[in-house]
Amino acid sequence: MASDLPHIVIVGGGFGGLSVAQALKKAPVRVTLIDRRNHHLFQPLLYQVASGGLSPANIAAPLRSVLRKHQNVKVLLDEVRDIDLAGRRVLLAERDMTYDTLVVAAGVTHQYFGHPEWEALAPGLKTIEDATEMRRRILLAFERAEFETDPAQRDALLTFVVVGGGPTGVELAGVIGELAHYTMRNDFRNIDTRSARVLLLEGSPHILAAFPPALSEQAVKQLASLGVTVRTHAHVSDVQADGVTVKMGEQSEHIPTRTVLWAAGVAASPLGALLAKAVNVQPDRCGRVPVEPDLTLPGHPEVFVIGDLANFSHQGGKPLPGVAPTAMQQGGYVARLIQSRLQGQASPAPFEYKDYGAMATIGRGRAVALLGGRSFKGYLAWLIWLFIHLMNIVHFENRVLVLIQWAWNYLTRNRSARLITGDADAREKQQE
Repeated sequence: MASDLPHIVIVGGGFGGLSVAQALKKAPVRVTLIDRRNHHLFQPLLYQVASGGLSPANIAAPLRSVLRKHQNVKVLLDEVRDIDLAGRRVLLAERDMTYDTLVVAAGVTHQYFGHPEWEALAPGLKTIEDATEMRRRILLAFERAEFETDPAQRDALLTFVVVGGGPTGVELAGVIGELAHYTMRNDFRNIDTRSARVLLLEGSPHILAAFPPALSEQAVKQLASLGVTVRTHAHVSDVQADGVTVKMGEQSEHIPTRTVLWAAGVAASPLGALLAKAVNVQPDRCGRVPVEPDLTLPGHPEVFVIGDLANFSHQGGKPLPGVAPTAMQQGGYVARLIQSRLQGQASPAPFEYKDYGAMATIGRGRAVALLGGRSFKGYLAWLIWLFIHLMNIVHFENRVLVLIQWAWNYLTRNRSARLITGDADAREKQQE
């Protein structure tokens, strides 16, 4: 690879960053993709790892493997500490690196709304480690309930609280209900897993706020069929080891539980705050950086910010949804813009997001979807969800593995990856 070629540095190997790298495959540039993990993760299916339906390897692929045929791309396992905009340098944990064009697609993490201490008690779902920790807590609750003699303690162990009524929260609540009512109902001798209580708490008036009210109501009905109780206008005011405190209007209630799962919000990578401060702009309340219509950082046309880290409000006045299609469309746009600049052509028109719809699965044969302005529910929506998610998995091998596993899960209602892993005692000491 010629060292005099323009150097494109991409921070983040998620949907956005990977899309840029793949689209520049034949461009006369040097590309360095930096990520602190060695794999690309298909986050929309993390909840299936958390429920034992899929193993982590089914939904992750090594970045070097994905990009092995891209001769102009290097993958670097490192962590970005700072960005020197004036010197066009990326400051890493192990080294520094200069760039001609920088693409920052560092993503987001969990948002606990001023209560970082809740994270140890209510894990979110952004990484494989998060998913396996959730799986451990869910399965361990049933195991401990099996030999708990105190009825109150047993009820607390069999109470699962999911905070946040977006797609992730709905999917988590639904899959826990499915585990309790179908998958594990004959696995225990002292408890009836169908007695498990699953609560989905949402602070706004409706779950799945991005969906039409009719589909939101349909999701509530489908969740109810799996034993999930939905509470709207429910705001979590405290999370403790023995339960959560919820405010509904003027009333407050303590819900005894040993398993709280967080799906209520996201916060941008700390790189967002660094970039915003460097160009003297105000990040939004989630820490996302306001960007120009062409996704560049204000005052720095050589720096692009895309995906969950970008606040693109030029289309409709609101930030774009933090979903995979947004990041992939932005990644493709940035790659085209970079190639236009290299060829001395006029830049393409400002970025325009094409909203093809939204969907959420609730369990076996249960889902809701909004595609092309049309609403779908139930089995048909579930089949559409399966197809679209399967086609968006990066590796063909993973598609085959996931398809086989889904078919087996559908026929048997079994989830073969129900493994309790990790040092439970050490984790619980950290929570105390």
